[in-house]
Amino acid sequence: MRKSGEPALDIACEVNGRPVEARVPVRRSLVDWLRHDLGLTGSHVGCEHGVCGACHVVVDDKVVRGCLMLAVQADGRSVRTIEQADASPVVRALQDAFYERAALQCGYCTPGMILQAAELLAASPAPDRAEIREALSGNYCRCTGYHAIVDAVETAARRLRGG
Repeated sequence: MRKSGEPALDIACEVNGRPVEARVPVRRSLVDWLRHDLGLTGSHVGCEHGVCGACHVVVDDKVVRGCLMLAVQADGRSVRTIEQADASPVVRALQDAFYERAALQCGYCTPGMILQAAELLAASPAPDRAEIREALSGNYCRCTGYHAIVDAVETAARRLRGG
């Protein structure tokens, strides 16, 4: 929702493979726009300071913090949320492993963890536990499920390599 008199700009971008044109308030964060205007509630708003990673989305194939990027900065870009990422075999493998390894905990941080882990596995198909921990170091799990999360990423990586 845009408050009356609040400055806004028109943007055109692609969200989850679909073209989107919208007039957005210049101060609205990308994650708020995705959640509140487009109804894509998979990404969460946690700290709103770029610390917790709950707001992760993928912009032009790079994981970014949706609370630190303004929606107007998405103009002309491709945005992917966890809702579309479900179609990826890597994301599917991660989701299955998170479930099996009890890494979901409360689930609030899970979408951000999954997107960050998918980016890691694209760059490093066989990461060791230290690499996994480093890649996920910008994602907070308030349930302290880190051990299970690292197990899940390791499991998904092994399965994706055919092991």
